[in-house]
Amino acid sequence: MSAPAHIAMVGSTAPSHVTPSLPLFRELVRRGHRVTYAIGSSLAPMVAATGATPLEHPSSLPATDGDWGEDVVTGMTLFLDESIAVLPRLRSAFEPDPPALVLHDIGGLAGPVLASRLGVPAVQLSPTFVAWEGYEEDMAEHIAELRASEGGRRYYARFGAWLAENGVDAHPDELLARPSRGLALIPRVLQPNADRVGPAFRFVGPCLDEAGRSGWTPGPPDGRPLLYVAFGTAYNDQLPVYRAVADRFGGGEWRVVMAVGERVDPAMIGPLPEGVEVHRWVDQLAVLEQASVFVTHAGMGGTMQSLWYGVPTVAVPQAVDQYANAQQLADIGAGRCLSAEEATPRALEDAVRAVAADPAIAARLAELRAEVRASGGAVRAADAVEEALEP
Repeated sequence: MSAPAHIAMVGSTAPSHVTPSLPLFRELVRRGHRVTYAIGSSLAPMVAATGATPLEHPSSLPATDGDWGEDVVTGMTLFLDESIAVLPRLRSAFEPDPPALVLHDIGGLAGPVLASRLGVPAVQLSPTFVAWEGYEEDMAEHIAELRASEGGRRYYARFGAWLAENGVDAHPDELLARPSRGLALIPRVLQPNADRVGPAFRFVGPCLDEAGRSGWTPGPPDGRPLLYVAFGTAYNDQLPVYRAVADRFGGGEWRVVMAVGERVDPAMIGPLPEGVEVHRWVDQLAVLEQASVFVTHAGMGGTMQSLWYGVPTVAVPQAVDQYANAQQLADIGAGRCLSAEEATPRALEDAVRAVAADPAIAARLAELRAEVRASGGAVRAADAVEEALEP
């Protein structure tokens, strides 16, 4: 364990970017480090609960169920806008009281810029998969299309000018995808082309936040399989799916728990058959502890949690990295993937029943569960942070 140090964290004010690493900060504080965490005011209480000191700032990122846009460039631009706006606040806070190390979310672009200005090391925290050696060549067509789009041209011009203004001699893509050090908060088994990921990245697996458990449970097991349906915080406007699940699995054979978020009024689903319960939010870990199948959009948080508990998935991805996550789950034998167009009531029912009854999936998930739990989580992540503190 290294000597206690002042550590800065530059976060992104989005729950899916904050929640995965909260146990890491709780562990760093437990080890005696002073952590100052820059975050939008709406999520400051989550940070404060770890023992870190929130450095609050206004945030322009969408609220929990807000609009992140329909294309990749819109989301990228939202993160850039917030980073440019927050850098002066970071400088005024940290230049008089410099940290020994800057941690930063993949969307916290002001983090590596701040570290460069202060002359201290930086470590990127990624809640999703990372770039592998040859990524640029493998994704050349997509990258070229992105850079050539009108929004992409504006994004790269503004990003590049901001870096130059702050004395950072790097292309935006290099800053994003090629950090000198990075922690991937996912298990290696979920990383595409894992054998081609360079030594700059360390896979520490999921850091599950047991301290954040609510105590709620879906009730004691009663011998019936439990089907859990949830589409996260931003893509949960899935009324046809909720209705199909209630119709196909209600009535006694299954227990069904659905978490529908703020966009769908549970009353819109209609009368609920016996065995079906609908909530806006649930303690997801408590449900997955009992679940037999998980119908999910394949956000990275839920994806990792399904493997942690060995629950087969029926993934219906909606946007961004969910397509890759869903395909990866299918490729490693953890479940099935349906496109939004394929997810008819009949197809959903067939897929759920198939993954629940497949002994090969059950056996594979037992292996994956053991592998994921051996990744190390918050303790291994904190060890890696302390290594970066060494001279």
